[in-house]
Amino acid sequence: MLPDKLREKCGVFGVFGHKDAATLTALGLHALQHRGQEGAGIVSYDGKNFNTQLSLGLVSDHFTKTSVINKLPGDSALGHVRYSTTGKTLLKNVQPLFADLIGGGIALAHNGNLTNGIDLRNKLVKEGSIFQSTSDTETFLHLIALSKEKSILKKIIDALYDIKGAYSFGLLTKKKLIAIRDPLGIRPLVLGSLGDAKIIASETCALDIIGAKFEREVLNGEIVVIDNEGIKSYRPFNSINIRPCIFEYIYFARPDSVLGGVNVYECRKEMGKYLAKESSIKADIVIPVPDSGVPAALGYAEESGVPFGLGIIRNHYVGRTFIEPIQKIRKLGIKLKHNPNKDLIKGKKVILVDDSIVRGTTAIKIIEMIKEAKASEIHMRISSPPIKYPDYYGIDTPRKDELIASNLSIEKMVEKLGLNSLKFLSIKGLYNAMGHKNRDNNSPQYTDHCFTGEYPTELVDRDSGNLTTQLSLLNDN
Repeated sequence: MLPDKLREKCGVFGVFGHKDAATLTALGLHALQHRGQEGAGIVSYDGKNFNTQLSLGLVSDHFTKTSVINKLPGDSALGHVRYSTTGKTLLKNVQPLFADLIGGGIALAHNGNLTNGIDLRNKLVKEGSIFQSTSDTETFLHLIALSKEKSILKKIIDALYDIKGAYSFGLLTKKKLIAIRDPLGIRPLVLGSLGDAKIIASETCALDIIGAKFEREVLNGEIVVIDNEGIKSYRPFNSINIRPCIFEYIYFARPDSVLGGVNVYECRKEMGKYLAKESSIKADIVIPVPDSGVPAALGYAEESGVPFGLGIIRNHYVGRTFIEPIQKIRKLGIKLKHNPNKDLIKGKKVILVDDSIVRGTTAIKIIEMIKEAKASEIHMRISSPPIKYPDYYGIDTPRKDELIASNLSIEKMVEKLGLNSLKFLSIKGLYNAMGHKNRDNNSPQYTDHCFTGEYPTELVDRDSGNLTTQLSLLNDN
């Protein structure tokens, strides 16, 4: 079955200047596991050699073994967790990617997606470049290698001018750990410290797990270079307003992370409160779809005065739902992950809260489950606006024709999902919850194209007809 949740494709973590760099990186990747669960990798440098360990599956499947960590000596390391969005999980696409350049080795980890990755790849292949993976991250690596500039920093800057889209990069060389965030700051990246060691991470929760201190976010359009001389900052691009991805706040980031100075958990509770202000209804109980709907449901219950209850219990020890050839068995898959608390639901008017609806397939099964538990009414409330447009910046979204809100009116969705009512948080309510009282249509504060269709960068591959190739080949970061 196709996934019915948006999936963020990657997490990045790096350490410079600590004798246990690889161990710390493995712990950091554990904290970022929600950002990618199909592959993980670590590259370390021990003063003489780069050492690489790549693995399919969870971080805990490979990097908890002492025998593996012992193969990653050195006081600097770069790690990565990833999703595959093509249906193919290939070891050759697991990052960090590594290459030997004239100036020495370089490891590269990427969170995001290049919207001109196919176009650049085609040009590079015609010029003789040989690609080893199907990832657009490798395109950036080739551009660095082909640059005529002398220093590694100038090569990187030279390559950055050629790429478009969303990216938070971590790079490791013999002497430096480098962090880069795209000009709009679409994907997150933060800096931390642990004693004299310096850390880069996709989220602050990864700093917490190793006891590191949060220093600051990497700024949009900034290159941060960490070496034995300290930290230096470079801003090669013209200054523009930051526009981080709104879905980091709605769903992707871990609730205990802080993004842009905002506590993600509190932000999601506020979304639930504004949802209640906009779409309150008399009911007996507010039930979250676990785990994604919990903070918003708490906010909704607090604002509306309707009691909160865990009407659906999630099994946290289930991975991917298995698929059996017999339809009767396949339909049981959802019960591996969720089971209704029947005594809490029976005879009650239920408000079911979740953060989003993508295809609607999972929502249908959850609603059927609540009906089977004999709820008298089911009213669904979603703490984000309807998702009507696909993403090209590092989120695994379906095509537009697969997005339920893009093809059906609210009334038709109510009918299809089998609900008594369905309401979404408005764009205005979303921005209010984020602390912005107004959304200027000409300059929104976030990247919110999934709701509005307003894409903040050029979509070269889509507009040049390479979209089919892009979806089937490159979206691996």
